[in-house]
Amino acid sequence: MTTATNHLAGIIAATADAVTANEANAKVVFRAAAHAHDAVASTVTLGKYRVEVDEPPALGGENKAPNPVEYYLASLLSCHVVTWRFWSEKLGIAVDDISARAEGDLDVRGFFGLDDGVRAGFGEVRVTVTVTGPETEERYRELHEAVEAHCPVMDLTRNPTPVRATLEVRH
Repeated sequence: MTTATNHLAGIIAATADAVTANEANAKVVFRAAAHAHDAVASTVTLGKYRVEVDEPPALGGENKAPNPVEYYLASLLSCHVVTWRFWSEKLGIAVDDISARAEGDLDVRGFFGLDDGVRAGFGEVRVTVTVTGPETEERYRELHEAVEAHCPVMDLTRNPTPVRATLEVRH
């Protein structure tokens, strides 16, 4: 076993023990904050990290950073990779390497309000995961199904999530 595998096995076991001891230990809150600057850019604070967000010129930006839907694709792919790692450990399926790519189709008529019948977000997203390792294709398909069922960002995409937005006005 590699150090990374031992580490993941330890996290899986410790989490299971903590949740068994007290179900409240399963609840986690993640936070983010954004501050607008320039035409349509923003700086987003995620814990101790900061990321820049912008848009291409066709959407009013200066293309100085990825746009929000590109960050969504990055979130989906990175969540897939994490979930592949955890579930390969959990199922005892050896993985030498994992890579993933995604593309999404967006019709800007929805964003610009040019056609209210068109979604503002992606109409379709396609994800391709490439895995290498010593296992059979059947075992990797088993792992793929587990990842599809347990990837949090995939879940956010496939299932409605209540989002409550409030407005604070300051003078």
